[in-house]
Amino acid sequence: MTDVFDKRKRSWVMSMVKGKNTEPEIFVRSLLHRLGYRFTVNGPKNRELPGKPDIVLPKYRTVVLVHGCFWHGHHGCKHHRIPKSRTEWWTAKIEANRRRDERNIAELERRGWNVVVLWTCGFDTIPMREVLAKKLPDIIEGTDTEFLPTLAAEDPAHYGDKV
Repeated sequence: MTDVFDKRKRSWVMSMVKGKNTEPEIFVRSLLHRLGYRFTVNGPKNRELPGKPDIVLPKYRTVVLVHGCFWHGHHGCKHHRIPKSRTEWWTAKIEANRRRDERNIAELERRGWNVVVLWTCGFDTIPMREVLAKKLPDIIEGTDTEFLPTLAAEDPAHYGDKV
């Protein structure tokens, strides 16, 4: 199936897709702030981290990645459907995004960061947001064993942490 838009219109549509400060990211930042956490979003050290994480909590050596289900290829999710036009291109694009995410997460963990991936489908209803609000502190502080960070392979002083 061919694209329903011409090249110029498709380019404009794609340029309107936000990469930062999306509604899900703002929700998670607001939630973290209400829970008493302080974090950085655009700090100079954030840009040095693999993948430029959405939210960095240096005190807890934790990064939060807010992943949109479509763009990051959330398998089995109702929000992840390959478009019917240009199927091969979209499949390759989303698969490349997924591989990039895996590399960035592995590198962050290798450097000793606790990586929390929040899929947007996981908090798209009010009850799910309430569950997230209760569970997030345990995940961030490492008391939820499912998300414990790996051993640091890098000196924590690099990020300004106390050694």
